[in-house]
Amino acid sequence: MGIGIKRIYDEPVPEDGYRILVDRLWPRGMRKERAALDMWMKDIAPSSELRRWFGHDPERFDDFARRYRSELDVNKTAVEELARLLLEQRTVTLLYAAKSPIYNHAVVLRDYMREYAMPVTPC
Repeated sequence: MGIGIKRIYDEPVPEDGYRILVDRLWPRGMRKERAALDMWMKDIAPSSELRRWFGHDPERFDDFARRYRSELDVNKTAVEELARLLLEQRTVTLLYAAKSPIYNHAVVLRDYMREYAMPVTPC
């Protein structure tokens, strides 16, 4: 299972595999044809309240990540759907619209899903 993240405004390439938009809102200026999506998972994005509070402020990112993980913990339906897709698809790319490649929710979601879909078991 490969899971990556990519800004939706970057050109799609075959190596992206199964492309999933994980933003609650449609990205500004993006035509559906250019997005080349396989799926749009609005429900796995952070709540509107959390997104507005974060405001892409790097100083709030650690707290944002903790709060978003808490939201994911109770969002079982969407998390299980994404986990199923990760098992079915060879490669999945989570697409986001934020400008920062470091301080965005897709980074948190990717890491969360790596832990959720591939938990480490003690020897």
